[in-house]
Amino acid sequence: MTMNMSSSMNAGIAGLQSNATRMAGISDNIANASTHGYRRVQTSFHSMVLGDPVANRGTYAAGGVRTTTTRLVDQGGQITGTQNATDLAVNGRGFLPVTTHTGARHGGAAMPFMLTPTGSFRFDADGYLRSDSDLVLLGWPANADGTVPAFARNSTDGLVPVRLDDLQQAPQPTTRIALGVNLPASATLPDAPGTPSELSLDYVDPVGLNRNLGISFVPAITPGAQSNAWTMQMDDPATGTALGAWTLEFGSGVSDGGRLTGVSAEPGSAAYDPDAGTVGITVDGQAIAIEIGRLLDPQGITQTAGAFQPHRITQDGFGTGDVLGVSVTEEGIVQAIYDQGIVRALYQIPLVDVPNPNGLVSLSNQAYRVSAESGAFMLWNAGEGPVGTVMGNALQQSATDIAEELTGLIQTQRAYSSNAKLIQTVDEMLQETTNIKR
Repeated sequence: MTMNMSSSMNAGIAGLQSNATRMAGISDNIANASTHGYRRVQTSFHSMVLGDPVANRGTYAAGGVRTTTTRLVDQGGQITGTQNATDLAVNGRGFLPVTTHTGARHGGAAMPFMLTPTGSFRFDADGYLRSDSDLVLLGWPANADGTVPAFARNSTDGLVPVRLDDLQQAPQPTTRIALGVNLPASATLPDAPGTPSELSLDYVDPVGLNRNLGISFVPAITPGAQSNAWTMQMDDPATGTALGAWTLEFGSGVSDGGRLTGVSAEPGSAAYDPDAGTVGITVDGQAIAIEIGRLLDPQGITQTAGAFQPHRITQDGFGTGDVLGVSVTEEGIVQAIYDQGIVRALYQIPLVDVPNPNGLVSLSNQAYRVSAESGAFMLWNAGEGPVGTVMGNALQQSATDIAEELTGLIQTQRAYSSNAKLIQTVDEMLQETTNIKR
């Protein structure tokens, strides 16, 4: 009997300790109800059985209760909008790769790899995209043309701190001009006057200065029939130097009407590349590909009824410019916006996924570290796979549900009081046992 009463006392003490543990978790959740990216703590109770139920058949002793506390990393909060373009939140199960400010400055092995679901990032005095809690965003650096090379997806070797250390953009000379123009079909009729259509194209030279190219389209006039042919001539207006000439032929049938069907280079001009849809010119040693469209391509140069109409002219060069701002796309592309209207990709932020997010090691400032229980990490492009997308101008709210936590608080308080009453009752029973001697 005394043994059973002692086990009852121990069970009551275990109940007090377990409910105190649950109270600590609830307190932590409520305290972080306004902490962006916070993941709530959940306390689970498990019964304990003492003795061997086979060897001690018919014997029972109260074992009490024990607890396990789990941080539910896989359950995020709602996403709310902000005014800062580099406030980032993950809309999905993925995580942003981050490191410490000290690690970013030293690099290499001194740069710890951590994960976070959200962060209010801003560029600091050193140019790092850093949060108020000293977490620096990591990403894959883009090439000068804005493309991102292929990096290993199960390694951090390609990741570098996102840094904007030069606010002035170096010039990039033009290497390609896309030319979308509609030529008037009526200009190639037998009785047409043969008036050429002229156009000026801007390009950027190697030192970042804006230059011009002259281009004229001269219709071919043939007696008695429509020619559907033009001569495209290009020259340098500054020097009057001819840069090349090409004969363009257009279809007039049901399947090819108005579309480019043939391009032939005049003597001394670069040949037409049918695969790329380009002709080439060289101005003061600067080679430029002029994209006129592949054969039968409706997006290139066409000949239809109507007036001479340039509808698409783009070129890939730009001069020196200053950064006006930075934005982040849903695909995780960090883009710099320059004062001359150029948008340039600087980094790509991958999203990190692990098989068991609840197995991650929790760190301060809503950061996590990969562990054996979480499983090996994998880097995904945002918007692909299971990780979700990156949202700029947004932060993820705390996962704490105040109503749920207050309900749990009431239950824990009642359970704690009941266990305290149990201990008091057992104490009174032991006192009665002691009083038998009297």
